[in-house]
Amino acid sequence: MNNSLMDIAQQLRSTRHTTRAIAEKTKAVTVQLIYAFNSSGKTRLSRQFKQLIAPNQDNNDEADGAEQSELSCPKILYYNAFTEDLFYWDNDLERYAEPKLKIQPNSFTNWVLKEQGQDRNIITNFQRYTDQYLTPCFSEDFTEVTFSFENGNEENSDKLKISKGEESNFVWSIFYTLLDQVINILNVVESSERETNQFNQLEWIFIDGPVSSLDENHLIELAVDLAQLIKSSKSELKFIITTHNPLFYNVLHNELKKAKKYVLKKNDDGSYVLRNQPSDSPFSYHLYLKVELEKAIETGQLRKYHYNFLRNFLDKTSTFLGYEKWGDLLPENDSGGANPYETRIININSHSKHANEEVIELKDDDKRVLGYLLKEIKTKYGFK
Repeated sequence: MNNSLMDIAQQLRSTRHTTRAIAEKTKAVTVQLIYAFNSSGKTRLSRQFKQLIAPNQDNNDEADGAEQSELSCPKILYYNAFTEDLFYWDNDLERYAEPKLKIQPNSFTNWVLKEQGQDRNIITNFQRYTDQYLTPCFSEDFTEVTFSFENGNEENSDKLKISKGEESNFVWSIFYTLLDQVINILNVVESSERETNQFNQLEWIFIDGPVSSLDENHLIELAVDLAQLIKSSKSELKFIITTHNPLFYNVLHNELKKAKKYVLKKNDDGSYVLRNQPSDSPFSYHLYLKVELEKAIETGQLRKYHYNFLRNFLDKTSTFLGYEKWGDLLPENDSGGANPYETRIININSHSKHANEEVIELKDDDKRVLGYLLKEIKTKYGFK
């Protein structure tokens, strides 16, 4: 069944009745975990879901510079690409001023920084996934942040502009610290005994694509930390997590055994499908790519991007089988090596550098080569 993103959002919302019953029976946390390729609508889905749950809730992620109202008992907290828009760089190159990361006025960072005084924990979380010496320094009013390397002596580095990946990690560290505080507050059963009533109406946490610019070890650590935090929740909070990273998905899959798992797919006509993913096995990314290629070949809907799928499938499979490079998987010619023509076809169709190459349609010969290669690889390496 083909759906709009709002249809998918409604499906996720309606699942809460089933998963809540499961959660009450098994004392498991209610979690829905979604895998989707990049540009499949994950961020837009988070926005649609927010509009569905709380259309009138203050939009604390709008980067318009306007002072937001107080938290006022939100129904949903969510992290997505718009969250990062609350932060922007002040680059005064003319006066050679120190680079500063400015924070748009908003109630959530005000609460976690000013009211809760969590700046030290934010710094600790940030350094855990980046560098123990890369240190954020908040201004007294918490409206801006500078960064430097502090080596435990007086020879600290000048203030520097961190990379985009480090910046994303910093924003995530703030949200993670906020989430930690919120879960601890709601874990107090009696609402009258909680330190604040601002989150008494909170129902949903939607996390879209947390930091994926990390190396594998830190990405695994982040996923485990997030899973442990979610499992520590004793309230009726419900969680939705979306990601395009197979490793991140698989770690959460293994950590959150009772989570409802899905794969979100965007169709060529702009509609969407949310498919159930088996809960008894992790997500094998290369096998998923193989299935998608098989479907496209069977239906005759092969497009140029399917060569990206094939290239990625070859990369993952060659690593799994212990080959040095993906070309070693290709069928051998009479000289004992890969056919140069087939290798070149893969490279051309999966790495476009010029605008005139950005055509989604494939030539019939390119379709034939793709189908032939997939069939040969499946046969040679025993794919079922």
